[in-house]
Amino acid sequence: MNSIHPSAIITGDVTMGTGNTVGPLAVITGPVSIGNGNWIGTGAVIGAPPEVRSWEHPTDSLAMSSGNGIVIGDRNVIREYAQVHQGWKGTTRLGDDLFVMNQVYIAHDCVLGDRITLASSVLLAGHVEIGDNANLGLGAAVHQSRFIGAGAMVGMGAVVTRDVPPFAKSFGNPARLHGVNAVGMSRLGIDDDTVTALRLAYEANDLTRSGLEGLRTRESVRPLIERWLERAAH
Repeated sequence: MNSIHPSAIITGDVTMGTGNTVGPLAVITGPVSIGNGNWIGTGAVIGAPPEVRSWEHPTDSLAMSSGNGIVIGDRNVIREYAQVHQGWKGTTRLGDDLFVMNQVYIAHDCVLGDRITLASSVLLAGHVEIGDNANLGLGAAVHQSRFIGAGAMVGMGAVVTRDVPPFAKSFGNPARLHGVNAVGMSRLGIDDDTVTALRLAYEANDLTRSGLEGLRTRESVRPLIERWLERAAH
């Protein structure tokens, strides 16, 4: 069963698994698919129309369905007054085990992996992609269509205008690369030799295929490096 506060508004094509909690005054507007065991806080808005100037907004009801869909996985925490907007050209997607703090803004067509932490007031513009286990600090802002690699750490108040590679530390305005998130890699069980190899590549500022070639043989990070190189090729 789900626990839904009487003051919450759920309208349109919304499907929901089991074990979900929806708090007071939350608004969920379909098309939205929500998995199991999610916690959605007071005043959260999931399914607002994409904030695109050319989008034809509904006129007969603020809660009317308008957008290309949101898919939310399992065991996510979406705190008070966070916003997740409908897809525009595709679908907005959130994976599993995310911790989304209060007043976070997730715009249209964002794709978020698993076990991501978004601290309070993080702002994600449209089409942002974030890999598994990434952490974004309080008030960080990410420019549209940017990529943040798995395990990356983005500092408080950072303004991200360029892609952030996997397991990088990035902070400042504009955000710049400041080495490897060694603590995060260690917590994920990645061996010291791999941490050192990645650190040396980042210190050399060589994030090309040739610079990262040695890391492609290390199973613990190979898929992440491949995804980074695939992204960089476009």
